[in-house]
Amino acid sequence: MNSDSTCCLDPEPNQTGSIVITGLKNPTIEKLEKMRKWSINTYKCTKQIVAERLGRGSRTVDLDLEAGIEILMDLRSRYENITKLAQTLSSQTAQILQTQKLLGDAFADLSLKTPQLHEEFGFNADTQKYLSKNGEPLVEAINSFTSGMNTLVNKTIEDTVVNIKQYETARVEYDAYRIDLEELNLGPRDTNTIPKIEQAQILYQQHRQKYEKMRDDLSVKLKLLEENRVKVIQKQLVLLHSAVASFYAGNQQKMDQTLREFHSKLKMPGAEMPSWLENEQNQS
Repeated sequence: MNSDSTCCLDPEPNQTGSIVITGLKNPTIEKLEKMRKWSINTYKCTKQIVAERLGRGSRTVDLDLEAGIEILMDLRSRYENITKLAQTLSSQTAQILQTQKLLGDAFADLSLKTPQLHEEFGFNADTQKYLSKNGEPLVEAINSFTSGMNTLVNKTIEDTVVNIKQYETARVEYDAYRIDLEELNLGPRDTNTIPKIEQAQILYQQHRQKYEKMRDDLSVKLKLLEENRVKVIQKQLVLLHSAVASFYAGNQQKMDQTLREFHSKLKMPGAEMPSWLENEQNQS
C-alpha cells in the first residue's frame, strides 16, 4: 500500500483466522456523517424557530440581556438616522458655501465694472466671501462627526450585532435540544429509548455550555460597548456643538460689523439730490 495513504490499517485476526481491518477512515463516510449531523441540527433548529413564531415553542429568555439588546438595536437605528441627516447637512452646507463664493466673485466683478455702485457691490462681495470661507471649518466638523458616527455604527456596534446573531443561534440550538430531551424523558424507558435519552442528554449539555458561554460573553461585550459608546458620542457632540456655535457666533459678529461699516461709509442714494422719480412726484 502507498505510504502516503491517509487510511490507518490495523489488521487483527479473528477467531476464524481471517484478518479484519479496523480503523479505516473513509473521507466519503466522514462527509456523509457531517452532512447527517448538520441536517439533524438544521431540522431541529428550524422546528424550534417555527414553533416559537407560532407561539407554541418554549423559549429561554434572559430578561436583562434581551433588554440590553433591544436598547442597542433601537440606538443603532437612531444613530443611523442622525448620521444620514448630518451627511445631508454637510452636503447642503458645502453647496451653499460654493454658491456664496460664486456670488461673492460676481459681486466683486460688478464692483469693478460699475463705479457708481463700487462700494455697495464690494461690501456684498466681501460678506459672501467671508461667509463661504468661515463655513469651511463647519463642513469639516460635520464631516468629522459623520465619520465618527459611521465608525461607531458600522464597525463597533455592527461587531456586537454579529455576536448577538451568534448568541441567538446558540440559544435556538440550546432550546431545540432541551425540548428534544424533555420529550424523550416524558416517554417510556426501555432498551431502545435509554440510549437515545443518554445521547440526547450529552447533546443537551454541549449546547447548554455553548449557549451559556455566548450569553456571558455577550453580556460583557454589551457593557464594554456601552462605556465606549457614551465616550465616543459625548466627544463627537461636544466638537460638533462647538463648531456650529463658533460658526454662527462668528458670522453674527461679522454681519454686525459689516452693517456698521456699510451705514457709516456709504451715502445712501438720494441723500444729496432727489432721484428723477422723487422729482416727478414733487412736481405733480
